Amino acid sequence: MDTIYIERSVLSHPRALRICNRFPDARHITIERHSDLFNARSQDFRQQKKNPSLILAYKAGKRVHATPPGYHIGGQHNYYFSHMLNCIYDCRYCFLQGMYQSANHVVFVNSEDFMTDIRSTAGQHSADSWYFSGYDCDSLALDPVTQFVDDCLDHFSELPNAWLELRTKSTQIRPLLKRAALPNVVVAYSVSPQPIIAAEEHGTPSLAKRLDALGRLQAHGWKIGLRFDPLLHADNFNDLYGEMFDTVFRQLDMSAVHSVSLGVFRLPRGFHKRLVRLYPDARLLAAPIEQRGAMMSYPEATTDAMRSFCLARLKTAIRPEQLFPCS
Repeated sequence: MDTIYIERSVLSHPRALRICNRFPDARHITIERHSDLFNARSQDFRQQKKNPSLILAYKAGKRVHATPPGYHIGGQHNYYFSHMLNCIYDCRYCFLQGMYQSANHVVFVNSEDFMTDIRSTAGQHSADSWYFSGYDCDSLALDPVTQFVDDCLDHFSELPNAWLELRTKSTQIRPLLKRAALPNVVVAYSVSPQPIIAAEEHGTPSLAKRLDALGRLQAHGWKIGLRFDPLLHADNFNDLYGEMFDTVFRQLDMSAVHSVSLGVFRLPRGFHKRLVRLYPDARLLAAPIEQRGAMMSYPEATTDAMRSFCLARLKTAIRPEQLFPCS
């Protein structure tokens, strides 16, 4: 890490100091508001992505948000929170690259305030409520720096009526294996065929490494989830995804998987346009895409065929109540 920007208000925050101490050779630059830097126009996203800076900030205002319709795994009350903005990985389909001006990483160091808000929100419901981490970032990928997982799990261990999903592609699972599994936490991995990982999910762990991490978590007692999202079209789609499903079904105890979700590639129109400008030569973005409402996706016949194939394969390995197709 070459450069760390630090909001003046968090210069003495213990987490900010801890993170800065991890990078003793980094240049430290004090700023007033992270948004002035992060949201500035005319930034070179692709250049920043090669060597992103870290921005340590205080998250004020609303910290817990209702999820979009259809974003759930069975709960009635669903929320997401973002202790971090942006992802260390470089997936060509990622909506974050179409949403943010900057490729730098924002880490909000006041995680105690997030947990206070989650506790307050959970107290408003008689039924269980769900909280999704990994909506605006990868939940585990930068954990050696942020130590977010331990902070978060300490609080959820005291909130039996609040469920947490940690969404990730990362193999940074040491904090989870060092502690007893919590009954109200699901560690959910995004999973794709290895050729698609190699072509489109730059910098991410291989399918084999993700499945190894999932198997170790499952053996340790953690509830695990599988997120086949987004499904990406290819001429040999059935072969690619069929081989992937065979591998997943062989290596994991599917009867004990908490939840499986399935969703075809889709992006808001504005995000798609920005990604095409960023990566004009990307094969994924050059595929036949059409607009349906405010979203861009494959033609309806293509998405129906992709979804039908995957659903048929999944139904051979899991129970109906484990499956949550994305809308």
